[in-house]
Amino acid sequence: MSYYFNKVLVGKSFDDAIERVTAELKNEGFGILTEIDVKETLKKKIDVDFKKYKILGACNPHFAHKALTSEDKIGVLLPCNVIVEEHENGEVEVSVVDPIASMGAVENETLGSLALEVRQKLLNVIENLN
Repeated sequence: MSYYFNKVLVGKSFDDAIERVTAELKNEGFGILTEIDVKETLKKKIDVDFKKYKILGACNPHFAHKALTSEDKIGVLLPCNVIVEEHENGEVEVSVVDPIASMGAVENETLGSLALEVRQKLLNVIENLN
């Protein structure tokens, strides 16, 4: 079982992809809680050159609240991570975590049904990217 969903965006720049995925996440009720610029961080911390790579911590407050009230330690698996990366050939790829895979170890029926709902919303984000 894969732990993510992804899509390569044809003809989009890295910055365009960030804007596009942020807009699609918003359409599905998600906001960005965190943004980690991996390229910048690795350069600053260990002087390594790395490709353009950002990790966006996406959160839908309604789903997060339901998850946290049904399992208080679920915060270790939140928020839903989305990555945007630029490959050597210039292609930009967007990947999102599959919440079914990330919450698979938690034995809680409420979380299982919640993960299905979140999964569909994240799949919608990937499918609507162009």
